[in-house]
Amino acid sequence: MTTKLVFENLKHKPMRSLLSFLLIGVPVTLILTLVGLAHGMLEDSQNRARGVGADVVVRGASTTSVVNLGPPAVSEGYVKFLSTEVPHVTMAMGVINHLVDFPVVMTGINPEQFDRMSGGFEYVVGHQLSGPDDILVDRLYAAQKKLWVGQTFSLMNHTWHVVGIIEGGKLARIVVQATTLQQLDSIVNKVSQIWLKLDNPANDDAVVKDIESRTNLKVNTMEEFTALWNVNNIRGVSEFIYVIMGIGVVIGFAVVCLSMYMSVLQRTREIGILKSLGASKSFILRIILAEAVVLAFGGTVIGILMSYGAWWLIRTFVPASLPMIIMYAWWPIAGGVTLVGALLGALYPGLSAARHDPIEALAYE
Repeated sequence: MTTKLVFENLKHKPMRSLLSFLLIGVPVTLILTLVGLAHGMLEDSQNRARGVGADVVVRGASTTSVVNLGPPAVSEGYVKFLSTEVPHVTMAMGVINHLVDFPVVMTGINPEQFDRMSGGFEYVVGHQLSGPDDILVDRLYAAQKKLWVGQTFSLMNHTWHVVGIIEGGKLARIVVQATTLQQLDSIVNKVSQIWLKLDNPANDDAVVKDIESRTNLKVNTMEEFTALWNVNNIRGVSEFIYVIMGIGVVIGFAVVCLSMYMSVLQRTREIGILKSLGASKSFILRIILAEAVVLAFGGTVIGILMSYGAWWLIRTFVPASLPMIIMYAWWPIAGGVTLVGALLGALYPGLSAARHDPIEALAYE
């Protein structure tokens, strides 16, 4: 009987029910989209770091972020030192990072060293860097910016010549000559990171300890470095997600509270009839809370569907800047947040309805 009363009421006011579903779905979409973006960007960075083929990553002692996007902090002289003086290191490659348009980073490399370490880029079209003004862009960035091989375009107040479009998954979305980027950034003999290739990956811990004992640099195995690309390790990301979840609870509370309160006012006579027939306060409250649960469930489903719409829009218009993934594990979490907000929002209208005097309710016009 409770189920029938709930669905009949929702069916009796279709526009109000639809708007409630949509408004409850908005915070669900917001939560899933932001979580998908956070995890998508970090997962993309992990994959590109692994694609370099290095075993150990060396960063400056003053580096506070996972990837140094400020002024290069490592002396270029360490590249030669690490490759010749540290046992088990077969190759060292310094790179320079420059933030172009968050989170897109331009990286300067030595093309020959990069090819030897990683096996080279996989080209959709074009070829490796040869001139100082040559630039490589990955397929997603090229699609986002409408770039093609042979085109020239301006970036960092410098005119670049696109010589290749590459598949993603290695190092960076934008790649140029390291010497050119050093000149543009007015830095001499500095790099952002040094990537090391070892004779055997099993020696990575020994190499890390050896370098740390000789220098004050930050040194990580590739496993440790990619593990740093985690939502919990990036300052402010977890807190931001929690704030959005809190907003979701507030929106769910406000929407359901308003919807249920209006529903109670419109159903005063119905509630009076139910109470005159012997319905208890708990029965009336149960009807209101059950309706809130249905609204929360329907809003969650609509929010999940809208998150797919957000994913499609992002993949279509800004695939390089905002790599989003669908986080299935967060569906029940978003649903739980919505349910909490909905139940809290329905509590006051439900208690108000349960306290109605049946005589006054039947006389209500």
